[in-house]
Amino acid sequence: MAFYTRESKDRVRDAVDFVELVSARTELRRAGPARYEGLCPFHEERSPSFGIDPTQKVYYCFGCQASGDVFTFVQETEGVDFKGALELLAERYGVELQREEEDPKEAEKRRRKERLLELLSRTASYYERYLWESEEAARAREYLLGRGLSEQSLREFRVGYAPSAWDRVLLASRRGGFSEQELYATGLAQRNDKGRLYDRFRSRIMFPLADVRGKVLGFGARAMREDQRPKYLNTSDNEIYHKGKQLYGADLARAHATKAGEMILCEGYTDVIAMHQAGLRNTVGLMGTALTADQVRELARMAQTVLLALDADSAGQEAMLKAFRLANRSKLELRVVMLPQGSDPADLIQRDGAAAMQAVVKGSISFVSFRAERVLASGDPSNSEDQDRMLAELRPVFAELPPSALRMELTRTVDSRMALREGLAEELLSASPVPAQRAGAPRHGSPRQGAPESDGEGQVAHTRQPRMSEMTRREETERAFLALCIAAPDDGALALAGLDVDEHFSSGLLRRAARHLSAGDLRSPMSEVAGADERLEDDQQLKGLLAELVVEAGRDKADAAMLEVQRLQLELARVERQIQRARGQDGGDISALAQHKAEVKRNFDRAYGQVLEQTGDR
Repeated sequence: MAFYTRESKDRVRDAVDFVELVSARTELRRAGPARYEGLCPFHEERSPSFGIDPTQKVYYCFGCQASGDVFTFVQETEGVDFKGALELLAERYGVELQREEEDPKEAEKRRRKERLLELLSRTASYYERYLWESEEAARAREYLLGRGLSEQSLREFRVGYAPSAWDRVLLASRRGGFSEQELYATGLAQRNDKGRLYDRFRSRIMFPLADVRGKVLGFGARAMREDQRPKYLNTSDNEIYHKGKQLYGADLARAHATKAGEMILCEGYTDVIAMHQAGLRNTVGLMGTALTADQVRELARMAQTVLLALDADSAGQEAMLKAFRLANRSKLELRVVMLPQGSDPADLIQRDGAAAMQAVVKGSISFVSFRAERVLASGDPSNSEDQDRMLAELRPVFAELPPSALRMELTRTVDSRMALREGLAEELLSASPVPAQRAGAPRHGSPRQGAPESDGEGQVAHTRQPRMSEMTRREETERAFLALCIAAPDDGALALAGLDVDEHFSSGLLRRAARHLSAGDLRSPMSEVAGADERLEDDQQLKGLLAELVVEAGRDKADAAMLEVQRLQLELARVERQIQRARGQDGGDISALAQHKAEVKRNFDRAYGQVLEQTGDR
């Protein structure tokens, strides 16, 4: 597999207007010479703790410790991997990406895929035009608008119509220079008994099925004639389209889901479009298929909580149970949107309005609560046979539920409804505990905290850094000193050069940061250092810390006097530790150390006095 060159990545990074990019997610205001701040787009807060450095193009949140660069930001807000983020930014800012030398077979495979994607994109545009401009599609327009879907919403989802003729797409694609083999490979055409090609989709409403970047991979097609079978016809799996990996509307929903921390999952195409039209933009669809592990992984990339807005019939409940099992493997929290019996989201919105649907979504309940109520209502809780069946149905659900207040409440409910002695339900339903943050567990914490996960390109999601409350005073001083070195790079380089990294810094991470800054250019602290033992991209803890320091450095103007105060604080702490060690060595001579400490203290008092004079606090 070929990757893009380092020079391409650097050109994209240089081209990005970071203030513009981040402002699309949260309102920013200038808060220093090299700092903008605003409400964090990765967790709920009322006062700004999120900051960016527009020059170094890094961000850091002092509330949830989210950090990263331009590529990480797009990965997290758009729900794509590093390659997808690079390509999105390159397209947005007009940068041509160049690939590293690739195998000829791989190059040919890539060019073929690009051709097939172009064919699918052109066909989607053709279907869309035909829906809105042809007389034949009048009935389809009437049906869609009659379901309460606006033209604007339908155009956003690129909904179209396939004409009834057998060869419209076939002939148009041939004129466009595409081969019959390419038409067959994309699933747009199929062969009859004599081997002749003809259009696969005819007299159907066409719903383009796109990946998270908006690239059309196939189509879902709804019949418009009563005698048409099947009612829904999807593109078959091929080298481009894989049904079990796609979620309808993911390209439009991903950014909204990332910001909300939640994704709503519906069944049908029109359900998804209606939900977006109702303001519930974090909605995707299953396209009438059973939920797969690949789809769950895709959901987990975009949000940590999934709200199931599926039909309450037996098929819908079975789909929910399967979703629950799969969600546990991805540490997704699963909740259920309680739709009125016999209603799907599009019906509810059309009948009762967007506010009614929003209220139902807001009132979602944990999956285990939903499942428990359904099972307990499915028979006679006083009948021993029904009891055994209910317990058997509940056991796999409770097996995945960690010890919690919710588990205690639900087991008490089972005890009460089945007239069991207190605590017996817990005994009967008990299973090995599982880690917290599983499906159906109560919501808590920021969805973006925790250990980072690599995406294979050396990029990770937000790297967890210690909160200020978790730091010692010494660590705070060391971090403040390094931030000031970045803010005043000339004085900072001199200050760093005079320190003993092993003696002046308290942790391996801070020592790595000090060495990185000493060996590199303080005006570009996020750059790789030539000759370093390890690349910065491979040390995500260090990268996260540097992002924090850069954002902190942009808060105030360069201040050589305050830098000297912080340097002297580090030296005072170092000498004090030396004195303590000397005292522990059978009364070693500490007179020289005490004299040096007194001298450093005088210098510190003098430097601190100068800072107070400058600020007018004296």
